[in-house]
Amino acid sequence: MRIPPWSEADAPRDPNLTKAILERRGGKYIALDRALLWSEPLARGWNTYLKAVRSEMGVSPRLREIAICTVARLTGAGFEFDQHWPDYVKAGGNERLRSRLDKPEEAIRDPEFSADERLAMRYALAMTRDIHVPEALFEEMRERFDNTQLVELTASIATYNMVARFLIALGI
Repeated sequence: MRIPPWSEADAPRDPNLTKAILERRGGKYIALDRALLWSEPLARGWNTYLKAVRSEMGVSPRLREIAICTVARLTGAGFEFDQHWPDYVKAGGNERLRSRLDKPEEAIRDPEFSADERLAMRYALAMTRDIHVPEALFEEMRERFDNTQLVELTASIATYNMVARFLIALGI
């Protein structure tokens, strides 16, 4: 990490905030938390927002996680990939496909991934690489997902592009 890891001794934080982060993380900070906690307002907002993205939306967790893993591979955010691949598998994804995501441009055509996974990966690739999603791809998304699912998957991909950029810039 390019900055020292935050510690309570260096910068005391609101105990309610640190408790909320630890609860969301299962009792242990990860390196990302130890960077975010240098800014209490950022850590507070991040924890609330990412909790909603990760656990309060109705979009399929498997599709959300494969899209996040695609973003991680496309951006080179290895930490992000390592954090999210187990969640993809836990949500019903196939562990043996892990190495296939090393080349996302090929994975989007790999029949070992489900049609929905390939569509979510194509959408993540377009949003990450090109920013502008081609109309034909968006229409495929619209045909497959209702408005809520479409908004939530889009927000998940956009959010984890932000996370990837934060991680990479700080060397996490």
